[in-house]
Amino acid sequence: MLKIGGQRVPQKTLLLVLADSVLIVFGLLVATTLRQYHGTSFWDTFDGLRTFGRFLLIVVVCELSLYYSDLYDFQILKQHSELFVRLLRAFGTSCAVLALFYYIQPELNLGRGIAALSAPMILSFALGWRLLLDRADAVLHRPERVLIVGTGPAGISLTREILSRPELNLKVVGFLDEKGENIGKSLVNPGIIGAVGDVFAIAEGQKVDRIVLSLAERRGCTPSQQLLHLKFAGIPVEDAHTCYERISGRILLERLSPSWLILSEGFRKSGFLLAAKRTLDIVVSLIGLLLALPVMAGVALAIWLETGRPILFRQTRVGLMGRHFQVLKFRSMRQDAEANGPSWATEGDKRITRVGSFIRKCRLDEIPQLFNVLRGDMSLVGPRPEQPHFVAMLQQSIPFYDQRHTVRPGITGWAQIKYQYGASLEESKVKLELDLFYIKHLSALLDLAIIFETVKVMLLGRGAK
Repeated sequence: MLKIGGQRVPQKTLLLVLADSVLIVFGLLVATTLRQYHGTSFWDTFDGLRTFGRFLLIVVVCELSLYYSDLYDFQILKQHSELFVRLLRAFGTSCAVLALFYYIQPELNLGRGIAALSAPMILSFALGWRLLLDRADAVLHRPERVLIVGTGPAGISLTREILSRPELNLKVVGFLDEKGENIGKSLVNPGIIGAVGDVFAIAEGQKVDRIVLSLAERRGCTPSQQLLHLKFAGIPVEDAHTCYERISGRILLERLSPSWLILSEGFRKSGFLLAAKRTLDIVVSLIGLLLALPVMAGVALAIWLETGRPILFRQTRVGLMGRHFQVLKFRSMRQDAEANGPSWATEGDKRITRVGSFIRKCRLDEIPQLFNVLRGDMSLVGPRPEQPHFVAMLQQSIPFYDQRHTVRPGITGWAQIKYQYGASLEESKVKLELDLFYIKHLSALLDLAIIFETVKVMLLGRGAK
């Protein structure tokens, strides 16, 4: 199974991406044949590598449009009216982008006749395939049956994550109570179905495929011999924190012991990886600043016309190894926004100006941070830098918080694409869980995936306040 960082991409998602590509090509082949076939050999209708290149361009543009329209989100699959609207929008966007390519490079064009024939076919194929997949999934793929041994909070959080992610094709059959005193009690859904001491018999009776340990108290409660027999029988046995990390892309802090972090794989930072990451930061930030000059000029003018100077906002943040630096952003709040001291932004914050609201939603206020990247204060990808005031508070309240300063902070990051803006202690805790996952699985592939997803976040205006 394909992994990005340490998180597996569900096979169902990969199947959907592959099927979309095949169906797009099939629609183009049928349309080209109907339009150009004149009784000659089938292969004479096509112009070899030239046609392949044209088809490839269409597939890439369509796949990107589907991705940026959230059409690989299986929650959307179950909302049929929303699914149809998003498909129309995705393929409409594809047509507009392809028209721009054809205007710049006319020889890429397959012709209006082929486009007119292929567009409704590809739309029908994409819609039909998704409806079929939604209906057939329950019949063709038996969910992997998971038994939670113990009633610890990590197991409960894991179950909630599984229930919210139907594409994982996992089913929690129930929990086992440490003392066998609460059988029948509902924890999430389902509830407690037996005692920890009966794990072997229950696992066999329930035809369990995976066992997850989430004991509130392990000392004297772990049925080691029974778990050993199950392990040798071929049933995977793993810790709730490990399972939660794999499926959610977060390292759950609830009852997380330092030994789990010490003994788990990852957290490698080779000299080559760090040098490559720094080189990418410099190259991309230079190119980004050059391309963004017209946008920066427009944003600066809009801020000046609405609220005057200063255009840029400077604020002390905590960076690599706890060092302080001045972060640069386009000012999105009134000049007296922090007259009463620093505070988190909230939904509908009255300190935010009209221009500020727009540039926050589109993430344009972050562009000047490319200068911070060039100076080495920040990286393109990493945990978001926080103010010293909040860092001191969060270090006292959240375990392992200081570990996020072992890498350079970033303009974007795993937490930014996976979660909303953190404006409370609980939200900061969730963002730290995501940051720890990123640090553990730091890689060039994960950075590229984050940058790719950040574009979607910017286009859809998610998470901004």
